[in-house]
Amino acid sequence: MKKSILLIAVLAAAKFIIQCFGNRNYGFHRDELLHLSVSEHLDWGYMEFPPFIALIGKISYWLFDYSLLGVRLFPTMAGVAILILCCLMAKELGGKFLTILLAGFCVLAFLPFYRNHTLFQPVAFDQLFWTLGFYYIIKFINSENKKYLILLGITLGLGLMNKYTMLVWAFGVFVGLFFYQKGSLFNNKWTYLSAAVALFIFLPNIIWQIQHDFPLLGHMQALNENQLNDLDRFEFVAEQLNFPGTLMVSLFGLTVLLFGNNLRKYRAIGVSVLVIFFTMWMLNAKAYYLFAIYPVLFAAGAVKITSLLHRRPVWVYVVASLVLLPSIYFIPQATPLLPIEEFVEYRDIEEKDGRVELTGDYADMFGWEEQVKLVDSVYRSLPPQEKDHCMLWAENYGEAGALKILGKKYGLPNPISRHGSFWTWGYGNEDAAVWISLGNEQAAVEYVFEEVELVKIIVHKYAIGEENGIPLYICRKPKIDIPLMWKNYEAHIFD
Repeated sequence: MKKSILLIAVLAAAKFIIQCFGNRNYGFHRDELLHLSVSEHLDWGYMEFPPFIALIGKISYWLFDYSLLGVRLFPTMAGVAILILCCLMAKELGGKFLTILLAGFCVLAFLPFYRNHTLFQPVAFDQLFWTLGFYYIIKFINSENKKYLILLGITLGLGLMNKYTMLVWAFGVFVGLFFYQKGSLFNNKWTYLSAAVALFIFLPNIIWQIQHDFPLLGHMQALNENQLNDLDRFEFVAEQLNFPGTLMVSLFGLTVLLFGNNLRKYRAIGVSVLVIFFTMWMLNAKAYYLFAIYPVLFAAGAVKITSLLHRRPVWVYVVASLVLLPSIYFIPQATPLLPIEEFVEYRDIEEKDGRVELTGDYADMFGWEEQVKLVDSVYRSLPPQEKDHCMLWAENYGEAGALKILGKKYGLPNPISRHGSFWTWGYGNEDAAVWISLGNEQAAVEYVFEEVELVKIIVHKYAIGEENGIPLYICRKPKIDIPLMWKNYEAHIFD
């Protein structure tokens, strides 16, 4: 027992150290800036997501201000918890030391987790709640202790307050539980009490959605039109094939959960995983939405593989090494372990016309500080009477988030933007003497203002394409009704 606990502690420490080295590099991602911005406006819901991430952002601010390492500590701790839970599930499924080792190595080898557990996004916590939910189901099956049903309900409720994909997990589990003791749980009052607990926790967000005319539906429609419709269903499956070592273990896990004699009583989990997979596939979901099912499959797969190799345990070490070692080289692509110059060299990326085309996530971590510094320099150059009546107008939530979060240390006024949740926080002072526009195109600012002065076209060597060549304007004398413009834009806030 002590040996297993020590092993889990070592694996968790390795996960934590790797993530922390990645967390320190580059800058905030545009999504992180949005999630920190909503923490400045605590509410029971937001236009893009439920409120859990905002609460974590507020706690992060209280503890660490807005330091990069402090903010990213929370998704990293979620990732460490996922590794620990994976190992504990392997133990609950009957595994011993080698099983725990293989399960933990699978989490360390699964490259998408490094990205997911670096960025301050709901994804890391979504994966944690899915994994925790499966853990409580296994604990209940092993003990039939009703407290695990209540803990399952709490997990479901908190998961729904974090990300709506938890509904797909809940649907999968609902179907899967019909395969546990012929659905006897649906005759158990504690099952319904668990569901009631989940509903009670989630209820404030439901009420918020009703009060705000269900912005979730508008956001989903925009996602379908702008992103999900362009996804190929084959790519959803193909993305799962990109990680063959961990995929092999997970397929062993799914097979033994569905058909194995040793883990027959856990068949409900295997069915749940299948239902979740096909539901996501039919919904044309992004591939990474599914990654949350892997920890329970790693645990079950590790149990199966170690049982097959129990007479030759040395081969378990071989399998674990074959799973982990090929992934090590690629970890810097998933979390920014390397300084940017070393990363460019490592990836052999050529500079063209003064630009280095990074991957989307890394490119989205550059340029924000420079934008804020430039806005600050323009703001400081204004005469006192204009500085006291100045509005900062950003085109998208990344630019607005940068001005709001990074702008704090410069003492900049709060920005406005018509994008997503920023739209709900209003247009500020409609009678402002001067507006500093960041990212809005010439046609947009000339439609609103009589006087428009281009200050600079902003470029950055590493920033993502849409944040290169963006204009910075000083604008005066609005020629249209600002409140009316704001109201009329409501249908386009997710564009």
